[in-house]
Amino acid sequence: MPARAPFKWLWMKSVIFTSKLLNMKHILLSLLLLPSAFVANAQTNIHFTNSAQTNVLAGNYNPGAYSSSAISDPHEVAVSIEGNIRPDYLRASLEQMSAFETRNTGSDTVSTSRGIGAARKWAHDKFQEISDDNDNRLEVGYLSWERNICDVDKHKNIVAVLPGSSLGTTNTTAAGIVIVEAHFDSRCATGCDTTCQAHGMEDNGSGSALVLELARVMAPYQFERTIVFMLTVAEEQGLYGAQALADYCVNHSIEVAAVLNNDIVGGVICGETSSPPSCPTENEVDSTQVRLFSSGTVFSANKQLARYIKKQYQDELETHVDVPMALTIMSAEDRTGRGGDHIPFRQRGFAAMRFTSANEHGDGNPSQTGYHDRQHTSDDILGEDTNNDGTIDKWYVDFNYLARNAAINANAAVMLGQNVCAPAGIAITQTDWKTLHAVVEDGGCDYEQIALGVRSETNDWDTVIYSAELETSFDIEPGHTYFVSAALVDDHGVESLFTQEDYKKVVGVDEVLEHQTGIELLQNRPNPFDEATSIAFIIHEMPSEPMAQIQIRDLGGAIVFEQNVEVKLGVNEIIYDHGYGKTGTFLYSLLIDREPIDTKKMVFVAN
Repeated sequence: MPARAPFKWLWMKSVIFTSKLLNMKHILLSLLLLPSAFVANAQTNIHFTNSAQTNVLAGNYNPGAYSSSAISDPHEVAVSIEGNIRPDYLRASLEQMSAFETRNTGSDTVSTSRGIGAARKWAHDKFQEISDDNDNRLEVGYLSWERNICDVDKHKNIVAVLPGSSLGTTNTTAAGIVIVEAHFDSRCATGCDTTCQAHGMEDNGSGSALVLELARVMAPYQFERTIVFMLTVAEEQGLYGAQALADYCVNHSIEVAAVLNNDIVGGVICGETSSPPSCPTENEVDSTQVRLFSSGTVFSANKQLARYIKKQYQDELETHVDVPMALTIMSAEDRTGRGGDHIPFRQRGFAAMRFTSANEHGDGNPSQTGYHDRQHTSDDILGEDTNNDGTIDKWYVDFNYLARNAAINANAAVMLGQNVCAPAGIAITQTDWKTLHAVVEDGGCDYEQIALGVRSETNDWDTVIYSAELETSFDIEPGHTYFVSAALVDDHGVESLFTQEDYKKVVGVDEVLEHQTGIELLQNRPNPFDEATSIAFIIHEMPSEPMAQIQIRDLGGAIVFEQNVEVKLGVNEIIYDHGYGKTGTFLYSLLIDREPIDTKKMVFVAN
């Protein structure tokens, strides 16, 4: 198998889950969050039913057969696609999905009107209709796989492939397909209850409608990278549909540049039990924010992907749209105790992230006493007819909000689809008390300029600096640790994905930064924070004791959190999520062999 591109770094994190797992999906998810060696090849007989899809992903096709005469300037394409996204089309797709009554993975596969079989045939035919309207540019079929789930052995993801114009790549760092996905299946309280009406409009008809609409608005174009639109099944039983494609890509040496997972992206109303980090107040409405979840913070390819998506939206669409969206980069990989179809790809070393509404209606655990939210119940519907006139007048899915989230996805896919050659790496040094010097390795790529993403205290870049030279210096404020990454910019002004970060702890004018040895505890990021934060430490030299501990205390000395971490050379990281309702200053310590190494302050603020 070829060496992986730098944007798909493989490492393991030791994570101890202290949250109570609330239902079967959570229990299965806890297994899936183990290192991928424990779950690899769980599905069998994974294959595409359309051989053309197999060939495209293997690079065995003629790109000219899928060429397009549509505009090709990526900036114009992004704006045009945003203007073509139709809220009424999203509504029509959701209404049809609701008509199938359930899309449970174990439900009827024979009926033409009810269950997963009828629903996935409709979605397949919808993809095919889009292809027929666009010179057969989409290759449509199923990813078939086998595993006993809800007493059903054979399952199918619905897949449409938009072949790219580049068979090969200019260098390995720019390789890879782009996957836009959503889980298609639905459920009630019990994961395998096939008799209940599981309309699943927010979870996850909204994401499924978004993927179908993206296929429609993107099919007129051909991008350099191949774009895969996928609707998975068996997410609700353990992320198995996504795992099938992730395993297929690994087993067939298919590079994946980015995975954009859409799960619960159409609702705007906060439920009482919404999983943190989420909305703090029941019935709060937020239709102008979407959360971007991804694994890791320090040196994370997944968080870099989230930052890239946010930047591209701000650069390309924010000033063109009637209602600008706030893209919030979350610290955690997902909501507390929850998961999604981006996780199997991340486990296999591919950069992956998840879009989720700012507000969601419940934590998906109807078995708890007093649960009256809609998620994972028969009440996850489009809306209500409150005056009994036969027409819905109280909507739970906001189609305009869903369209705005579709535009964010489309814009990211367009820019990722340009296959801009990426640099091989970056190194930074401090040249004086207020200056950092960056050296970018171009990896043999052609480029117009470089972009440096610089951040300090938060998940977001503080600034992005542009230069025509591979070596450049820039001023900073001393007394902080800076994380810097680089992208190359092509002749269209489109950036590549950004490299892994290098970092530098910047000292002041009268300070001397000595050669770093031993163990270094970093300041938590973000700080202050209101839901989750990253606590990281760097091992410069391995200690004799391979187990460390992160301990958090209040100012009175009481321990509020402890977690063991098996250390490795380089960066070690945990995500601490206290949810909502806590405020004040706390102390966090790094201990090795129960001996404190360092202690720093963190601040909780109310949302």
